[in-house]
Order: sequence, then C-alpha cells, then structure tokens
Amino acid sequence: MAAFQPAKIQTWNIFVGFADATSSVEARTELRAWCGLALAALAVAGVFAMLVALSRVPGFEALAPLPVAFFNKGLVVHVIFSFVVWFLCVFGALATVSAYRISGGRPVGRRVGLTAIGLGYMASVMLFMPGFMDRGEPSLNNYIPMIMDPLYYAGLAGLAVSLCLVVIRLLVAVACRTGPLEPVGLGILNGTFLFLVALVCVGIAGGLLTGAPVDGAYFENLFWGGGHVLQFMNVALLITAWYLLGGLAFGTPFIRPNQQGVAHVLLFGAALLAPLFFVLFDPFDSDQTGAFTWLQYAFVPPTLLVAVLGCKTIAAAPRTWTDVRFLCLVTSIAVFGLGGVLGIFVDGADTRTPAHYHGVIGGINLAFMGLFFGFFLPLMDRRLNPGRAQRLSVWFYASGQALHSLGLFLAGGYGAPRKTAGDAQMTEAVGAQIGLYGMGIGAVIAVVGGVMFIWLAGRALLRRVDP
Repeated sequence: MAAFQPAKIQTWNIFVGFADATSSVEARTELRAWCGLALAALAVAGVFAMLVALSRVPGFEALAPLPVAFFNKGLVVHVIFSFVVWFLCVFGALATVSAYRISGGRPVGRRVGLTAIGLGYMASVMLFMPGFMDRGEPSLNNYIPMIMDPLYYAGLAGLAVSLCLVVIRLLVAVACRTGPLEPVGLGILNGTFLFLVALVCVGIAGGLLTGAPVDGAYFENLFWGGGHVLQFMNVALLITAWYLLGGLAFGTPFIRPNQQGVAHVLLFGAALLAPLFFVLFDPFDSDQTGAFTWLQYAFVPPTLLVAVLGCKTIAAAPRTWTDVRFLCLVTSIAVFGLGGVLGIFVDGADTRTPAHYHGVIGGINLAFMGLFFGFFLPLMDRRLNPGRAQRLSVWFYASGQALHSLGLFLAGGYGAPRKTAGDAQMTEAVGAQIGLYGMGIGAVIAVVGGVMFIWLAGRALLRRVDP
C-alpha cells in the first residue's frame, strides 16, 4: 500500500497566526505605541550611556568636565531606561500581541490596554526629568537605582501600575481565550507571573522597612529581592524571544514546545523561592542577601536547556548570515553566554560585576533587536527591506558590547572600582588602563550599533502606512 501523501505540503509558520490576530487597526495602534515607547527609552539610555562610559576613560574629565552629581544621576537615568523601562516596554508589546493571539484577534479590555500605554508614557517622562533638575539625591542601589525626588517616585509607581494593567488584561484574555495558547503565549504568561512575584517581594520588603530612613540603604533593601526576581522575568522574555527568532529564521520550531515549557517551569519554580526568603531568614541580613544572590544560579539550567538544544537546530540549518533574525539569534546567545561566564568571577566590588551584567543585558538586547526587525515591524506592515545597515547595526552592537564587557572585566581584575569615574578610579596598573580604554572603545562601537538600530526601527515605525 502506498504511503499517504497529503494533497498539499504542510508547512509550519510561527508568524502567520500572530499576523492574522493583529491585523486590525486597534491591534497595530497598541503595538506601535509600545514599540515607540521602547525605542524612546533606548534612545534616552544610549545618550546617557555614552556620557557615563566616556567619563570612566582616564583623562576624559579634562576634555569634558562633568560634575560628580551629574555622573551619578546620569548613571541612574541610563540604568532605569536601559534595564527597566526598555525591557518592560518590550514585555508590554509582547503581552499585547499575545493577548490578541490568545483571544483570536478580539481581546477584551482594550481601554485597559490604552490606559496602560498612556500611563507608561507619562511615567517615563517623570523618570527622565529629575536627571536634569537641581534637586534629589541619586542612589546607586542595585537593580532599580533611584533619584530621591517625589517626581521620580511617581514615575516609578506609574510604570508599575501601567504594567499591572498589562498583566491584568493578559490574564483576562487567558481566562476567556478563544485562540491557542502556544509556547510564545505561555512564555509571556510566565513573564507576567514572574512580574507579580517581583512585586510581592518589593511589597514584603516595603512593609518590613516601615519607619526606616529613606536613603541608599533603604532602596537597596527594598529592591534587592524583587530586583533578583525581575531578572527571572527578563530571562523568560529572552528564551521566548529565542524561540520566536528561531522559528522565524528557520521555519521550524527552535526547540520542541515541551522543552520550552520545561524551561519556563524551571524559571517560575525557582522564582517562587524568593518570597520564602523573607520568612526563612532575618530580613536584610547577610544570609538573606546571599540567598537571593545564589538564587540567580537557577537561571543556568533553563537558559542552557534552550541554548544547547537550540544550537543543535542552528547547526542543522543552513547558515543564513544575511538574515538579520538569524544574526540576532546567534549573537544574542554568544554575548549572553559571555556575560554568564564572566559572572562566575564577580565579587560585587570592582568592574567585573558590570562586565557580567553588560554582557547579559547585551545578549537580551540583541534578541529584542531581532524581535523589532523580524517580528514587531512586520506585524505592523512596516517590514524593512533586507539590507546591510540592519546587519551592521547588529554586528556593531554585539562586538561593541563584547569588547565593553571584556574591557571592564580586565580592569576589574586589576582592582578598578565600580560606580566611579575618571581619576577617582585610581587605576595605575597598565592592565587596568588597557581594560578601561577597551571598555570605552567598545562602548562607542556599541552605541553606534544602538543608534543605527533606533534610527532604522524608529524611521520604520514613524513611516506612514496606507490602511
């Protein structure tokens, strides 16, 4: 008996379902708004990144004097926009797309979605303005650095409420779903749960800190636990982006959906330990702090699972270096992996710590760049024609971030301290000097790539498209 032959060749396409679900004007308007805010956040972060990075290069103070207070506030603004606002806006875009997909293109709560977007824009302005005001003391605490000013506090609260509305809308869409809940939707749903766990940790810490003086130590304790959980959320977004980019580039699942599901279960299961640390340990003592630090190693199994299994797919597929989706996927895995390896050697006191997180963040950023080029813009019929400029932006950013991280790591190995600039770093060793110069050169190259990306994606986003 002859084997069954289908009348039509069956194909797998990860893009078509999302394109059908977001074909309405309403869906594209919401997605465009989140993408616009994300790019604006990245642009703000890039301006301050250049100033902050150059101020660390020995001798730069003589060329362009920058007051210490401006450096500290600039560092706060750079981090909050590059590490918090940018990431959360990409989450907002992915959650919006997922809500439409899960609801078959007709999600409930559109007003909630629009309110979330409006709050996000207003909150971003309130977070940005204190950096240029002659008031408010900067606090360079980890994860969510602060400017101690009511306007900044209001901005951070507004951003949190905006994302809570996004979460509520997605959860309602899941409860009333009429469309499929696929690996991408499950990944974003896991991100919403992890965001809520992070808020719980911040809430518990805030309650325990009632009556404490509001200073740098206060914010360090307030955001230490929740900040660690937000990194689980970022990893959930990363491996979801890898799955998407792999599917877009190869026309086949990057890894099996059940394997992707296992990775998300491992992430969420580990993050659930975080609130328990407030019960198992005395609040804010060294044991609790260390427990949150060690919890970060729970990132390794799910990330390695997706990366290793995904690399098998990459190895079996044709090399398509001209495809920006493939390029973003490969460089993201490589730069993220570099940052992860460097993290083995951090001690929190010198520049090996920022070397680690600049590599990790750089890897996530590359994946998100791929989402803009290969997913968000095409969903809005704003697809860019394949060209060298897109690929150069990725290569510049990836190589610049790698050099930036390696330079910081080398300087840190010679004792260059964190969160200091210029001559205050007291780095006389030749190795430290080489590392800091390499860090500065890498930062410039990465910023060039970032500016190219913002220009290309922003121009496409602003381009008029006929309905």
